[in-house]
Amino acid sequence: MTASSLVLAGAIGHGAAAPTPLVGPATGLASMAWLLIAVPAAGAAILLLAGRVSDRWGHLLGLLASLASACLGLGILAQVLGLPAEERTMVVSLWRWFGAGDLDVRIGLRIDPLSLTFVALVTFVGFLIHVYSVAYMAHDRNRRRFFAYLNLFIAAMLTLVLGDSYIVLFVGWEGVGLASYLLIGFWNTADADAPQAERFTSRQNATAAKKAFIMNRIGDVGLLLAMMAMVSQVGSVSFLSVLPAAQYGALSTGWLTAIGFFLLLAACGKSAQFPLQAWLGDAMAGPTPVSALIHAATMVTAGVYLMVRSGAIFESAPGAQLAVAVIGAITLVLGAVIGSAKDDMKKVLAASTMSQIGYMMLGAGLGPIGYAFAIFHLLTHGFFKAQLFLGAGSVMHAMSDQVDMRRFGALAKVMRITWITMAIGWLAILGIPPFSGFWSKDRIIEAAFVGEGARPWILGTIALLGAGLTAFYMSRLFFMIFHGRARWTTEKDIEGAVHPHESSWLMTLPLIILSVFSLGLGGLLSMNDVFVTWLEPVTGHAEHGEPVLPATVIMGATLALVLIGVVVAWFMYARRPVPTVVQTGSALVRAARNDMYQDVINEGLAMRPGQGLVIAASASDRYVVDGAVEGLAKGAAGAGQLVRRTESGYVRSYAGYMLAGTVLALIAVLASRF
Repeated sequence: MTASSLVLAGAIGHGAAAPTPLVGPATGLASMAWLLIAVPAAGAAILLLAGRVSDRWGHLLGLLASLASACLGLGILAQVLGLPAEERTMVVSLWRWFGAGDLDVRIGLRIDPLSLTFVALVTFVGFLIHVYSVAYMAHDRNRRRFFAYLNLFIAAMLTLVLGDSYIVLFVGWEGVGLASYLLIGFWNTADADAPQAERFTSRQNATAAKKAFIMNRIGDVGLLLAMMAMVSQVGSVSFLSVLPAAQYGALSTGWLTAIGFFLLLAACGKSAQFPLQAWLGDAMAGPTPVSALIHAATMVTAGVYLMVRSGAIFESAPGAQLAVAVIGAITLVLGAVIGSAKDDMKKVLAASTMSQIGYMMLGAGLGPIGYAFAIFHLLTHGFFKAQLFLGAGSVMHAMSDQVDMRRFGALAKVMRITWITMAIGWLAILGIPPFSGFWSKDRIIEAAFVGEGARPWILGTIALLGAGLTAFYMSRLFFMIFHGRARWTTEKDIEGAVHPHESSWLMTLPLIILSVFSLGLGGLLSMNDVFVTWLEPVTGHAEHGEPVLPATVIMGATLALVLIGVVVAWFMYARRPVPTVVQTGSALVRAARNDMYQDVINEGLAMRPGQGLVIAASASDRYVVDGAVEGLAKGAAGAGQLVRRTESGYVRSYAGYMLAGTVLALIAVLASRF
């Protein structure tokens, strides 16, 4: 594409009064955006192909590849920030992939404020996770392979957010799914002579990876169906073709609604939203840096990106848009309830991710008024959730890889840096001012109260309830880990005695850096609505609607519920003794401990009927098809046996047969005459 081939892309900025950006060829550093993907992809390829030869330096190569991608990403971001708003959308044309009839698929990258926001988050947080992993995986014999998978994950996620069409997005989408499968099941290679407990854990890890892979494939069907519908109705899967067609009425509301629901199905699978959220807790089987990468900077945020990128489709399909908001509202409460009952530290954080992504989906389902707030919360959440997961990894390092919070307590005395940094992340996710979560989550809650009829009251109330529940379960986690009396295991316990200590600087330094962003990023980007303005070339300019309640009342109610949640958790888990064994709880508590029986439901609705169909098909094949074939063969063989008995070899016998046949023929002829 040349400068003379600039095209108007007003539909890409699909809000009211949005500036009309020019989509032109990338220049400067932006023209090298393909290296953002190529460098970590090359790092992964080298580490996988080099094998054991690279064991000594493989982690350094993976770290350098991540650093190079982060530096280039921040450089491109700086370049685009220096451009006028209408010039911040650029493309990098790479090559023509294939053509079929009127369909012409070209591979290219799209650089705009939305994709660059994700690039900055993925590369920067991804690099810090790489640094953390150098120490965390120091004694793992497969550390080189681990860094190869991390690089692959980064490359796939960048392909997803930088693609200029749904099909390029789909390539990254599937790449993220593959990388997550490899990383979640990373510890699935126990030796044959390993202890039984280790082999059992290995099988569990493999099962968790398979579960995540399969459930994501269910969601991926939605994205495939959406692209088929786009090709059928628009003849293209390019953003520059599909989104304007949706905005300017080239597609019927029925088709747009169908495409919207297909895209929502894809988002539910990738972002662990109801009803495809069951894989997320089991994904904690992977190493802690994997959990931080999946939950903070990559995989689960992809669904939110898809919803906001496809905003023009959902704005023209109100039914699908409402479904996005409803799914988000259900998931944010569901995740909070599950997180309130879990004792596994990492699974509490996993449920927290599910809930916070629910907030983002709720924002994305509110239309133009919520797009920027959803991405804003996604950005701030990426930093403080990575901080919380890496802090959890630091605690595991100190506690001999234990994750049961009932056997923690009083760790603030021996892990001061981890305690302080996790406290900052805890306050950020609670939404306590001036921490970053306050500036992003509260904007979504306020936007949820905007609208007419019962909708704002229902969605806004659910968002408020979620804030209170978030405060409770995150305070429960923080107090059970760092406060109260020490409940550490001793030599009398199966887990053995622990000797808590602070982690090395390679693990605490990323925590400190992330703390800075968790503390100040939200307030900085909220000044003069700088982040909202930054996203306007993509999300459009949405007029601020008036909520059904005064903003001060909403903010006051939110903070009141947060404080109530903190106080309740303090009295239950800091002031009172915490039992070291699980106590029998109410029916709701038991259900939450079992993920609201989602696995049982999935097995009943999907797995068991599928197994029944397989058994029925197998029986039909065995007894009907094979039975018919085998029966015909046996019948032919039996007839052959009967005929064989007539073959005596005597001429008189054959003459007798001929005579008998002649007599029978004469009788038949004579009978026919009378």
